[in-house]
Amino acid sequence: MGASGWDYVTEYDGDAAAALEALHARVFQEEYGDGSEYRSLEELWEDEEFMGEEGTHTILDIDRVVAVDTPPTESSFSDYSTLRPLALDRVVHHFGTDRPTVEQYERLVAAGTAASHEEHERSLLGECRMRWTGYYVVLHTDDKPSHLGIFGFSGD
Repeated sequence: MGASGWDYVTEYDGDAAAALEALHARVFQEEYGDGSEYRSLEELWEDEEFMGEEGTHTILDIDRVVAVDTPPTESSFSDYSTLRPLALDRVVHHFGTDRPTVEQYERLVAAGTAASHEEHERSLLGECRMRWTGYYVVLHTDDKPSHLGIFGFSGD
């Protein structure tokens, strides 16, 4: 099936794990809300054959937040299916500030999506180099944390 990039903006109240949980509920409802395949996110995750071989190619492939901002490694099984903060120096590199806004995030995502392969590798989206993982950036409204910008990849 190939790799699929995904990105989301979701509300944030200071707890990245709670924001991920709310985003999971929203995306599960959008993707599987009719109940014909799975009745709950837990039932989806219990389908080890589907999740292990194909996955959803959405944020539903990520099951937990980790606090470390070091890049994940393919040799570390525990790094798979994780969402981690983008390191502050990389946030400043891409946004020019440590307090990026939703609008800035959306512009950078659009630019990275439309970029050539080389440009994509240098873009914000290019920060996520390992499949089955993702990053988040705390976004600000009126200089206060208000949202998370979440991006990553699923698939092979």
